[in-house]
Amino acid sequence: MFGVVRFLGGPVGDPAAFHGYTVANWPAIEAEMRTRATQTNEAGRCAVLLPVLAALPQPLALLEVGASAGLCLYPDRYAYRYGDHVVGSGEPVLECAATGVAPPPGVPDVVWRAGLDLNPLDVTDSADVAWLEALIWPGACAPPRPTAGRGGRAAAEPPLLVRGDLVDDLPALAAQAPGGATLVVFHTSVMYQVPAPRREAFAEVVHGLPGHWIANEGPDVLPYAALPKPPGEALHNVLALDGTPLAWTRSHGQAIIWFA
Repeated sequence: MFGVVRFLGGPVGDPAAFHGYTVANWPAIEAEMRTRATQTNEAGRCAVLLPVLAALPQPLALLEVGASAGLCLYPDRYAYRYGDHVVGSGEPVLECAATGVAPPPGVPDVVWRAGLDLNPLDVTDSADVAWLEALIWPGACAPPRPTAGRGGRAAAEPPLLVRGDLVDDLPALAAQAPGGATLVVFHTSVMYQVPAPRREAFAEVVHGLPGHWIANEGPDVLPYAALPKPPGEALHNVLALDGTPLAWTRSHGQAIIWFA
């Protein structure tokens, strides 16, 4: 609802103004809500994926499940700042606090990128871009992180985005990855939207594929035998490679705390 009000040009900074606009324009808001879904596409999550991606055999063929508009399929095109250490030379620069892990020496070599989503968004479509911008959360807890530079990068070289199911359609898309590249199937903050039986079926399918599987999900979303105590009360994801947990991460890429 907040995203739709923002998408329609309504006020989101003042509660009274928001309420008044929503009541006055409810038919249009309701209609838009029934046709859209929240698809946060935060490229900052690449910062917590980077240490794992850079350590895998290069070059990489990336396949993101729940790709939205595919902004996380460009980890090689952004720059990163881990404290005083900068990796890469692209734009924008993604900030991440890293604990217990050394920043990688460089960005990965990506030769193929594809995404799978029930409702992929097109960064070359102005309405889809406007919806992505509307989903940038307002509020003092996290400053808005503009998608314009990230979306522009993807629009210049759009990834292959396929409308499909993460279980039924994953093998066919993975089969399109070029030979000689390491296939990496990955997802961030996606599986909580998937019913538990389908998560189990997905894990079975992805374990049967060549290459590697990177998951970055909440600790109660995918089963792990044992996890250390979370670092503080803030919500954290678990970063895992091929089913082995490696680190705690903040959900939008703000921090990584390595424990493996």
